[in-house]
Amino acid sequence: GTDEHGLKIQQAAAAAGTSPPELCERVSGLFRQALTQAAVSFTDFTRTSEPRHQQAVRHFWGALRDGGVLYKGCYEGWYCTPEECFLPESQLAERRDAQGHPCMVSLETGHQVHWTKEENYMFRLSVFRDPLRNWLRDNPRVISPDPFYQRVLRWLEEDLPDLSVSRERSRLQWGIPVPSDSTQTIYVWVDALVNYLSVVGYPETHGEWWPAAHHVVGKDILKFHAVYWPALLMAAGLPPPERILVHSHWTVRGQKMSKSLGNVIDPFACIGQYTLDGFRYFLLRQGVPERDCDYYDEKVVKLVNSELADALGGLLNRSTALSINPSNTYPCFSESCFPKVSDYRGAKGMGRASAEDYEFVASVASLPLQVASYFEGFQIYKALECIALCVRQTNSFFQRHRPWKLDRKDPAEQLWLDTIIHVTLECLRVYGTLLQPVIPHTADKLLSRLAVEPEERGLSSLTFLPRYNGKPCPFEGRQLGPDTGVLFHRLEKSRHRIETQKL
Repeated sequence: GTDEHGLKIQQAAAAAGTSPPELCERVSGLFRQALTQAAVSFTDFTRTSEPRHQQAVRHFWGALRDGGVLYKGCYEGWYCTPEECFLPESQLAERRDAQGHPCMVSLETGHQVHWTKEENYMFRLSVFRDPLRNWLRDNPRVISPDPFYQRVLRWLEEDLPDLSVSRERSRLQWGIPVPSDSTQTIYVWVDALVNYLSVVGYPETHGEWWPAAHHVVGKDILKFHAVYWPALLMAAGLPPPERILVHSHWTVRGQKMSKSLGNVIDPFACIGQYTLDGFRYFLLRQGVPERDCDYYDEKVVKLVNSELADALGGLLNRSTALSINPSNTYPCFSESCFPKVSDYRGAKGMGRASAEDYEFVASVASLPLQVASYFEGFQIYKALECIALCVRQTNSFFQRHRPWKLDRKDPAEQLWLDTIIHVTLECLRVYGTLLQPVIPHTADKLLSRLAVEPEERGLSSLTFLPRYNGKPCPFEGRQLGPDTGVLFHRLEKSRHRIETQKL
C-alpha cells in the first residue's frame, strides 16, 4: 500500500500544480501497476487516506491519550521534510545549497533540514526504554538479521527523548486532525505505522492477526519500526509485532541511487530488458539483507544466463530431448541400478551408481527443508544458492554417466538409462517446485513440461525420489507435457545502460 499524508506530499502536490488527493491517486496507481507487472500478489492494497484507516488512527490516538502518555509541549529542532522527522545535531552537517548559501543537511541522506519551532503533542517515549530493552532481550530473533538487532540495542543505551507526535495544522493540512484539537495534525509516521493495524481490522477484528505480524522494512526506517512503533503499541495496550525483517539497499556501480546522480534504476525497464523472472531471480539471488548490494547490467546478464538459461534450462533440454527419451515419458527407476544404502557417507557405490551419486541424491533430498528454513529466516539468497548448487550437481551427474552413449538394445543398459533420466527429472521437479515463489512463469513452464499437475506442486507434499525409498512414484510412466521450446532464453548484453530517472 501507500503512506499518503505529510508535508512532503503536500509540497509535492503544490509544486506539481495539483491537489494532494489527486497526486496520491496517481502515484498509488503507479505502485499497483508496478506490483502487478512484477507478479507480486497481495491480499490487500491499503492507502492511508482511506476512511477505514483514518478511523483506526483516531481510535489509536484515543488509546494513547487515555493511557496518559501524551502531553502538549513546545518542540524545536531540525526537521527533515523528505524523511518527515526531526534529526539530532549529531546526524547533521553544514553544506552549501544550490545558490551557494550555507545550510544544514542530513548526514545519511543529504536532504536539507530546517529549524522548526512549534507547539505539538509529545509522546512519553523516554518511559518505554526499559520495556523496549526487556522485549528485545526476551526475543533475540524479533529483529533480524542480527546486526540490526544489535543496532537497536545500542540505540536504547543512548538518550531516548520524548517524541513529537503532531504538527501545527496551519503548516500541515494534508493529514488526519488530532481528535478534539483541530489546531493539530497527527504526525505522519504515527499515522503511517497504524496502517499495520488498520489493514487487519483494528480496532474490531485485529485480534485474529495481531501480533502474528512480520514487518519487512528498509534499514533507513529501522528506528521508526523497532523503537517508536513498539513503544506506541505498548502505550496503546497492544503487543509489539512478532518479527521485524530488515533489508539493506541496492547501490549502482558502488554508488548510492540518487535522482541528482541520474542513476536510479527503473524496474519497468529492467523487466523489459531481463524478463520478469530474470529480474526477480537476480534481485532475490544477489540481495543480502544485512549489507548493501551492488547492481549493474553485466552482473545481471552473467548470473541469469549462467544459472537459469544454461544450468537449469540446459538440464531440462538435455534430459527431455527425443534423442535421449524417445518415448517422451517419465521413465522408470531401477532399484538394481541404484540400490538404497543405509548411510551414503560410507557408500562405495552399488549397482551402477557411484559414491558421488549417493552424495548428490542426499543433497537434493535435504533441499526442500533447507530451502523452507532459509525462506522462513528471510535469507532467500541462501536458499537460491543451495538450489543453484544442486542444479550444478545434477548436470554433473548427467554428464558423468553420459546416457547418450548407452545402448538401448541392451536391456541392462536401458534400465540404467531410464534410471539416470528418472533421477534427473525428479531433481528438476524439486527445483521447479521450490522456485515457484521466485520465478513463477519459468517454474510453471518447467513443471508443465514434466507433467506435474497444479495440485502436485505444493511444498508440503514434496517428496523426492520416492522409488529410491521403496515407495511408488506417481509420475513414473506418465507422458511428459508438451515441449514449448527453450525454458529460459539467454539474455543479450545491453547496448545502452537502462538506468533512468524513476517515474
